[in-house]
Amino acid sequence: MKKREDRLHELIQTDLPLWEEGTVFAGMDEAGRGPLAGNVVAACVIMPREPLILWVDDSKKLSAARREKVFDEIMAQAVFVGVGEATPQEIDQYNILEATKMAMRRAAQNAPAQLFLIDALSGLGLHGEERGIIHGDALCYSIAAASIVAKVTRDREMEALDEKYPGYGFSRHKGYGTKEHIACLKALGPCPDHRRSFIGHFV
Repeated sequence: MKKREDRLHELIQTDLPLWEEGTVFAGMDEAGRGPLAGNVVAACVIMPREPLILWVDDSKKLSAARREKVFDEIMAQAVFVGVGEATPQEIDQYNILEATKMAMRRAAQNAPAQLFLIDALSGLGLHGEERGIIHGDALCYSIAAASIVAKVTRDREMEALDEKYPGYGFSRHKGYGTKEHIACLKALGPCPDHRRSFIGHFV
């Protein structure tokens, strides 16, 4: 537990001075830029200074079960949570970078924030100051919280997609280009939620 407390102390170092000066700020991150299917999902989260959630961290460092539990805690405690998405069709039309920015703008649309701390990206055209932080989900508590919201939201969507389009294994690989997914794609052809611009050389 000491190790976890130390990690949390490390993670809040970006957020702490902003809380202390009274800046209203949001953390932002996305999930699903790389998969062959499904939406790209962005989250915008404003977290209170207290109480801190012990297990908030980069979503990639947490197990699926842990992410679900922390997701529930974030949703219960956050001052604001916004989720925005871009569809496979929008990804194909605009490219994944522009679609990701679109999803982030949608997530932040109603956020009462003066400052947005964004994992890796900037230049989104939001209604407050933007600060891109490389590896922000590993360096900033609020961005890490957003990474968990985005990841859990998207994973749940992919599980629902697995029921809608059985045979692709979406609940297991979440749309990423695993050997299993590519084999299913070659055997069955694409479903309506596959990104055509991503799967051209597989089908």
